[in-house]
Amino acid sequence: MKCEQIMLDENTRLDTYISDKNGWYTRKAILVIPGGGYEAVSNDCEGEAVGQAFVPYGFNFFVLQYSVDRTHSYPYQLIQASMAMKFIRDHAEEYGIDPEEIYVVGFSAGAHLCGCLGIQWNKQEIYDALPMPAGYHKPKGILMIYPVVSGVSEYTHKGSFQNLFCSVSPTKEQLEMASLELHVTKDAVPVYMVHGAADIYVPVENALLLANAYSKAQVPFELHIYPKESHAFGLGNHITNQWADSDAPEGVRDWVKNAITWMKTL
Repeated sequence: MKCEQIMLDENTRLDTYISDKNGWYTRKAILVIPGGGYEAVSNDCEGEAVGQAFVPYGFNFFVLQYSVDRTHSYPYQLIQASMAMKFIRDHAEEYGIDPEEIYVVGFSAGAHLCGCLGIQWNKQEIYDALPMPAGYHKPKGILMIYPVVSGVSEYTHKGSFQNLFCSVSPTKEQLEMASLELHVTKDAVPVYMVHGAADIYVPVENALLLANAYSKAQVPFELHIYPKESHAFGLGNHITNQWADSDAPEGVRDWVKNAITWMKTL
């Protein structure tokens, strides 16, 4: 496997993990966006380890290092994620990737950014920053794992939106701009979501709000809610579960396999 760190601009790094070419086989690609509340990037549990879980299913993977800790305000992070998608598609032939089979997976605040990419991919600010054909950076599907979704509901994770907008008091307009449930249209990318009903940090209602918006827009979605899981369970094993020292139940640990099955329906 070839691993490189590519600087897409002075603030954006893309870590690439490209398997050796295997004759006739063309791989899919997945962009991994770790969480961290837009305060940090949780690479240890939601970065490379997650991408490696997709390799046996025929994926090359990429991990996005994006702006956090109130250094840049939204929608710059969306431009960074779009930049990463453009890079992957630009280099698809070189990396042995099917350019029509590029997905994104994100966790917590990283899932929010993943959702922004899948729902707000047609935002004009992206094309002003990155001249390219419409939808060139659009993923085929997005995977949102215990996602931050709403900045305006009672279930908001306030810290994420404060960090995203570099302010202790984001405006109503800013919060509405980044509240994903308010922007789902027929053009949204299909989504696969998992969340824990016992999540006291990012309440499961975030996923429910987004599922309801997808349902109203008649865009395909799949939602799995695990009754006893809290936040940041990663792959469901004790290595990537940030706040538990034991494996989650088998059903939780199967979310990657189940997501692969879902991808085949798109």
